[in-house]
Amino acid sequence: MILSLLSLMTPFIIFTCSFLMVPVLMLYVKSSPKRFVISYVISLLVVYVLTQWLGLYLITIALIMLPPVLIMGNLYKRKAAARSVMTAGIVTILAESLLSLLASYAMGFDPVAKFKQFMIDSIATMPAGIQEILPKDQDWYVGFIVQVIPLYLIFVALFLTFVTHGVTRWFLNKTGEGIPGLRPMREWMLQRSLVWIYLVAFVLDLFTKPDSSSLISTLLMNAMPLLMLVFAVQAIGFLFYVAHANKWKPILPIVAIIILVFMPPLFIVYSLLGVFDVAFPIRERFKKNL
Repeated sequence: MILSLLSLMTPFIIFTCSFLMVPVLMLYVKSSPKRFVISYVISLLVVYVLTQWLGLYLITIALIMLPPVLIMGNLYKRKAAARSVMTAGIVTILAESLLSLLASYAMGFDPVAKFKQFMIDSIATMPAGIQEILPKDQDWYVGFIVQVIPLYLIFVALFLTFVTHGVTRWFLNKTGEGIPGLRPMREWMLQRSLVWIYLVAFVLDLFTKPDSSSLISTLLMNAMPLLMLVFAVQAIGFLFYVAHANKWKPILPIVAIIILVFMPPLFIVYSLLGVFDVAFPIRERFKKNL
């Protein structure tokens, strides 16, 4: 834990920040509550002594990461399903983000306005070559980035939770804990109600001006990429199912993932395949044809 916090002061921060919750979560699962509190407090004191005033910044980050650790750790101890653990972690991180924004506004600090000004200043200091690549209307571009802040927060919560669960589970299982994992991807299936949400959002998006600053436009800017990602993942799960049903090696879904990484515009195609997989009994018909 001490090393993970101190790593935030090094050039490796981009890499290590993804794993900040891992050592704390492992400590919580493997320790009694009393031992965890003592170890946690001592670790924070050591970090403060070693870094002086920068220690306050590191301690703040550690405390922010504590609630999702406690919630996920309690679920781990109960041997809860991986889906429940990850859902709880994601919701906790998002709730913390929302509470932080509300607290900032209550104290008279506007983080969104500060972020917007930071973006404007950053663009102004960029080399001319990079500025030419960006949209000519910089006010619209900055406004768009600000509008999709909720989407960024959701992606960050998803990423941190997935990484934390994957790495922590691997280490804990090595010590004999037996933490449940996610079901195989070929068995993943979204709720059918999400199909209707996707279709409604898709139709509304067709008739909404992209430069609009209305509430519905902001909601669609955040909802559509998230829904497309979710159904694209569903499509990959379907391809894993096809490969498994035919007793193939998982080359088909792996190639599909590689293609999607290098050709992001195909997200719409993949998401539509995911919609069909959820909305229609494709898998049942596929079974009958085998």
